[in-house]
Formats: sequence, C-alpha cells, structure tokens
Amino acid sequence: MRRRLPPARPGNAGRPAWWPAVRRPGPEGAQSDGSRGLDKRRRRMVRPVLAAAAGAGVLVMIVAPPAAAGAARLAIRLAAAVHTLDRETHPGASGLPRDGTAPVGALFTTTSAGQALGTHFCTASVVDSPAGDLVMTAAHCVSGQVPGQFVFVPGYRNGRAPFGVWTVTRVIVDKDWSSSASPDDDVAFLIVSKPGTTSVQARTGGERLSSGQPPGQLVQVIGYPDGASAPISCVNRAELFSTTQFDFDCEGYTDGTSGSALLADVSPASGLGTVIGVIGGYEQGGDVASVSYAARLGENVRALYAVATAQQ
Repeated sequence: MRRRLPPARPGNAGRPAWWPAVRRPGPEGAQSDGSRGLDKRRRRMVRPVLAAAAGAGVLVMIVAPPAAAGAARLAIRLAAAVHTLDRETHPGASGLPRDGTAPVGALFTTTSAGQALGTHFCTASVVDSPAGDLVMTAAHCVSGQVPGQFVFVPGYRNGRAPFGVWTVTRVIVDKDWSSSASPDDDVAFLIVSKPGTTSVQARTGGERLSSGQPPGQLVQVIGYPDGASAPISCVNRAELFSTTQFDFDCEGYTDGTSGSALLADVSPASGLGTVIGVIGGYEQGGDVASVSYAARLGENVRALYAVATAQQ
C-alpha cells in the first residue's frame, strides 16, 4: 500500500474543451486480476510466463522501449535516477521553477485546532480547470478524510509553503470507488480554497489531463515519501501492466507517494506536463518501493472531471 493512513475522522466520506483527444489506442491486454500475491520484485521474470498464458485470461502486455531510443534515451534514464529536489532551482518564463514542483504538493493532516500542519500522507497535483481550484490525487488517499480538516501544500519543501496552504473543501470520487474500491477508479479530485487569494492554479500553474494515452512514454513522477522534507523525482517509461493500469519503475517511491501524477510531455520552459495516470490502483500503488502502479486515465476520469468542474 503506497500510503500511510492518517487518522480517520467521522463523517461522510463537462469535459473541458481543451481535453486532448485520444492520440491512439494502446495495446490491449487482459485486466489485472487484482491479486496482491504477485511479488513485484519478480514480475519482470514472470511476465513472459503470463504472456504465454493468454488463453487462461492472464495476459499482461509487454512493451519494450523501441530500438531507436539508443544511447540518448539511455542517458536520460541514467541522468534521471531518483534524486531529491532540495536545491536551488532556476525559474522559467512564468517565474515558477522549471523542475515542475510548483503544482505538485503534499496532503497534510491538521492539528485539532486546525491552525498548524500535522503530517503529510499523500501527494497531489494542481490540474487545469475553469475555476483554477482543482487538485488531483488517488482516491484511497482521501478515504475517511473529512473536507475542511486536511490541506494541500503545493511546492512544499523543508517546512516552507511557497504557494500557501489550501484547505480541501470538497472531495469527488467515482461511485465505483465508493462502492467497491475499484482499482481502476482510484482517482479523486479535490476542490481547495484559501480565502483572500487568487486561485491555486493562478499561483502554481496546472497540469493538463489526457485519457487513453499509450504506454511506453517517458514520464516524470514527483512525490513526497513519508517523512521526507522535500519531494523526489524520477523519469522513466510508463509501461502497460493491464489495459487499465500503468507501471513505473524507479527506486524510492514508498508510502506517501500515492497520488503522484505520471506526467508526459513535460515542457522545458514551464515544467508543466500532461497527466496520464496517478500512482494508485493495483495494490493501491504498490508494495515495493522500486515498482509503482498507476490507474490509467480513461472515460471514467473524464466523467469524474466533468462532475468536479461542475461543482467549482
């Protein structure tokens, strides 16, 4: 489980015009059976066996990096080994750091008085929306959390909140998550508020969303492991684990990184990218720090986004 559960509190738990069309369908594979018995440290060795057993309904599509990638892509992967971002960054044209950390932040519990931050327990990202107050994370991160009693801190680093502390005022999850914790619906949208300020998106920028994206893309993933004072970041390929789930291999993605966005097509100028999945889903994101799973954005998330923006 890629999350440290904060203390539960009593309580009830239009598609945008810019949403890009599906560029091309990804390869088809059988649904993951949801079993937690597959040791991800051995999954690379098991995959060929699964592929050979397609008749048994356990096919997992294998996507290998194209041969044309060559030395340049290998260099990217080596250079993008997990590293902390606790360093000086150079601002982009918008005045925001180019490392992409501005719209990414940590979800925090608050003290009983609601005046101070408690501990951070998951990662979330500001996403582009008409009102500019929408944040995306994994649904399992916010199960049992009460709006108004936890907060989002974008760009958090070393105890500092450079873009403010934003109260989560509404949580929107799919009914299939609420009823059965479906791993394919492990996505949540949060509406946040900070009285007397502009929207959070106006301060940090917002990631774009795209559904049905193909596997094999290079993605950047920024997340907050439990107890870390700064986020970690890594770049690697989002491979296809099932038709509805990606996997992403990088060391260090422990509890607390649930909800981290898989960002494709990251702009060198702004650091903003396109969300194609969020860590969560199968095994709620993974039980091994070196392999993470992510619910692949599909029509269900398009519909959920429409519901969320209608409530802004």
